[in-house]
Amino acid sequence: MIRDSKNEIIKDLISKASESRKESSMRFFKTGKGEYGEGDQFRGVSVPDQRKVAKMYHIQSNRDTISALLDSKYHEDRLTAIFILTHKFNEDFKKGKGQEWVDLYFEKIARINNWDLVDSSAYIILGKWLEDKDRSVLYELAAAPSLWKNRIAIVTTKHFIKLKDFKDVLLLSKELLHHKHDLIHKATGWMLREAWQVNPKPINDFLTKHASSMPRTMLRYTIEKMSENERKKYMEK
Repeated sequence: MIRDSKNEIIKDLISKASESRKESSMRFFKTGKGEYGEGDQFRGVSVPDQRKVAKMYHIQSNRDTISALLDSKYHEDRLTAIFILTHKFNEDFKKGKGQEWVDLYFEKIARINNWDLVDSSAYIILGKWLEDKDRSVLYELAAAPSLWKNRIAIVTTKHFIKLKDFKDVLLLSKELLHHKHDLIHKATGWMLREAWQVNPKPINDFLTKHASSMPRTMLRYTIEKMSENERKKYMEK
């Protein structure tokens, strides 16, 4: 029977927590004043342990379980919810369904509020779902006054890139070219690099036009896998 297993999940996560990991996670995810993760709280649970918990409980968990975990102040609760959500979505997607989980994703999008939560879900859920649908929502997310919505928009394109579909990664990269935050520079460069590894030409064309105005971090991430001579050529623009 599918039921709300939130309390069992939290109990299991607490049993796997450590104070030293909690402290290191708070530093790693920049939870200090003025940093991108300001105020986020941690239990101190490793990602592999969170994945194990998600795998253990995803079958017996329901929509309310995921929703409640995403509302938690604890980062690990939210990431575990994301892992369960992707399990649920993938299972239904194979059956030609999945709308319920996509709707929940958008309903709780404000709780997908750090880069690991975004990177563990955007291309898996939204990428697959939007493969054969209108993608205008990605441009709305890219234009939103939210760092995490912006990152969701660009990371979603990873799914399309695997299909040799580069239209959105190129258009969104142009939209985000002058974004102020380095987490968007990194994510955009990462997606451009992914695309370059599938087909270098459209990315080389993009760089020829935009390398001189790209944030250096974005450019470095994009050209990371290129030859030394190619990297030098673009870095000197």
